[in-house]
Amino acid sequence: MAVIHRTTMQPTKLELLAAWLPTRPWYAGGSDGPRLVRAGGFRLDDPEGEVGIEFMVVTDGTGPDAVAHQVPLTYRADPLAGAERALVGTSEHGVLGKRWIYDGVHDPVFVERLHALLDGRAAPQEQTATDTPDPTVAVVPITPDGTGADAVPVRVEEGPDHTDVVLREPGAPAPLVLRLRRVLRADGETTDGETTDGGTARVTGEWRRPDGTTARGTYATAFTALTV
Repeated sequence: MAVIHRTTMQPTKLELLAAWLPTRPWYAGGSDGPRLVRAGGFRLDDPEGEVGIEFMVVTDGTGPDAVAHQVPLTYRADPLAGAERALVGTSEHGVLGKRWIYDGVHDPVFVERLHALLDGRAAPQEQTATDTPDPTVAVVPITPDGTGADAVPVRVEEGPDHTDVVLREPGAPAPLVLRLRRVLRADGETTDGETTDGGTARVTGEWRRPDGTTARGTYATAFTALTV
């Protein structure tokens, strides 16, 4: 169970993301740099209690054209071996000390928990409360009985508005793709060039627009890859 501490982080998450987001291929903000506001998200528990897992949504901008980006973050007490390129930054936590913060799609604990969420074996938790389920996050699972626990990560692929984590499940004829939406769209909204997801398994959630209204849309999906 993740314990949420009411404390400070220096630098803050938003300060780290303001420097990191413009380096991503799917960043859709303006040329004058990020103007980030926390807008939503949720957490997952690490069964081992070692890694913090957060799905963070930030809006960039203040007007009707503000973009909502989703950034999954993992928080570790020590560096993750071989993940230097996935490091968002380090921060001094007021209770836990120095934390290494990673882009979650490159962290095996996050990938396993995202798969568990989409497979119906994990429950979304409130972003700012300890041991509290988040009822605003809805999951349509891959299978009704959660049978894909042994899937192995194969690779990570970046798209124009998403990131795909490709998994191999034992005995499966084709890989499973976990697609994490980086640029969030509210249900019913479409944009030229936006990628269409396949499959029916998905996670949907809410976030706040700059005008104070609430949007709801797809955070992540799962589908079978067309090619190996």
